[in-house]
Amino acid sequence: MVVKLILLIAFFAVMILVGVSTSKTAGSVDGFVLGGRKVGPWLTAFAYGTSYFSAVVFVGYAGQFGWKYGLASTWIGIGNAFLGSLLAWVVLGRRTRVMTHYLGAATMPDFFGKRFESNALRIAASVISFIFLIPYTASLYNGLSNLFGMSFNISYKVCVILMATLTGVYVILGGYMATAVNDFIQGIIMIFGIIAVIAAVIGGQGGFIEAVRSLAQFESDNPVTLGQPGAFTSFFGPDPANLLGVIILTSLGTWGLPQMVHKFYTIRNEKAVQTGTVISTIFAVIIAGGCYFLGGFARLFDTAAIYKADGSIAFDAIIPSMLSTLPDILIGIVVILVLSASMSTLSSLVLTSSSTLTLDLIKGNIVKDMKEKQQLLIMRVLIVFFIAVSVILALNPPTFIAQLMGISWGALAGAFLAPFLYGLFWKGTTKAAVWASFIVGVGITVLNMFIKFIASPINAGAAAMIAGLIVVPIVSLLTPKMNRSRVDTIFSCYDEKTLISRKVALPEKEE
Repeated sequence: MVVKLILLIAFFAVMILVGVSTSKTAGSVDGFVLGGRKVGPWLTAFAYGTSYFSAVVFVGYAGQFGWKYGLASTWIGIGNAFLGSLLAWVVLGRRTRVMTHYLGAATMPDFFGKRFESNALRIAASVISFIFLIPYTASLYNGLSNLFGMSFNISYKVCVILMATLTGVYVILGGYMATAVNDFIQGIIMIFGIIAVIAAVIGGQGGFIEAVRSLAQFESDNPVTLGQPGAFTSFFGPDPANLLGVIILTSLGTWGLPQMVHKFYTIRNEKAVQTGTVISTIFAVIIAGGCYFLGGFARLFDTAAIYKADGSIAFDAIIPSMLSTLPDILIGIVVILVLSASMSTLSSLVLTSSSTLTLDLIKGNIVKDMKEKQQLLIMRVLIVFFIAVSVILALNPPTFIAQLMGISWGALAGAFLAPFLYGLFWKGTTKAAVWASFIVGVGITVLNMFIKFIASPINAGAAAMIAGLIVVPIVSLLTPKMNRSRVDTIFSCYDEKTLISRKVALPEKEE
């Protein structure tokens, strides 16, 4: 207990120290929200990765999908690494940085407002962000309750309030730079933590070969496999179709999440994009691949601790059950790992929520002439508000809180992914198409909550994203085009000539 408490106190002290040391960079709106657009590759890559993978992934998703799909759940981590990280950086990174800088856009709703010359779009996007980021934020606390109870015998309530307070303090003090630096520290902890945990858990099963042999004996209850043993160690698992839906939502979904895309706004230069792409991908392979690989052995820990009173599986209890037999020092590391994953995502979400609501809804609409100091004050007040609301939801969770992350991802990515992507690349994207994507993305996700025409909220989110990618070009071709000269002017930002060093790009011809 002493060792675990020392680790926890040291972790908290470092987070606060970072907030204090970065506070000088948060004196302006640009510094508070974007870090002055001068954030280097390592900080940006780790900020992207740690915002991507929260305790919901480590405790909830890894246990749930590992139980359902076995070792094939590792494909989710691979998809996250190469679709959600590598491809996202390659496709979105550079263009997002160039166009948002040209437009002077600080948030995703601000991008929609300026790219499509519509204040109504900006307001609608900010409202969608506000509504669906709050439940996403609340879902982050779920993964902590069982782990803290197992490690410290501390109540869930104390854990939630402690984590929320600490995160709020360093975000309010240092803004984006505080979150980026802390994300880097937390990311390092996550890397070493997941490697140590996998080694310990697999070692406790007699090694990798023996663990796989034991897992192969389980028969799947999926009708596709007809109860044959070995389904949970097969290449695509017992349910490839639903596995694909999970991969699509958790990988391509990041392309439309405001808190994820926001990281590309802050990149310093071309070199940072290239280096950040590699770092972010490696980070995702280790963290996401490691989490889902670990979860793939979930059925080896089929004990009474993972069952609810009604006999159903408590998926959030699977990973804690796997870890309960580890040495105290490793359990302490796991707690810090999960805290790191949760706090990094929480800080990103509350900063995105507060800046979006302040800059895109309140400024210019509710308060016509808002000075910079007022904007900073309101953003800090809203950070407190968002954290307080998320704590209230987490302490008194609705019955569907376990599904909140999937619903939030589905609505946000379903609404934003297609118009953002097309808006960066295609001059023909119209204002009406953006509205159509907002309606389709939110509509499919919300209707499915009540009608259940798609059994899984994960698959509903994936369907919402795919629908948006189809709807936007169709509606764009059928609706009035934007002013051609204005669109050409916006896209001219990509054609601006820039001198770069030869270590970044070779010249067309030698002098």
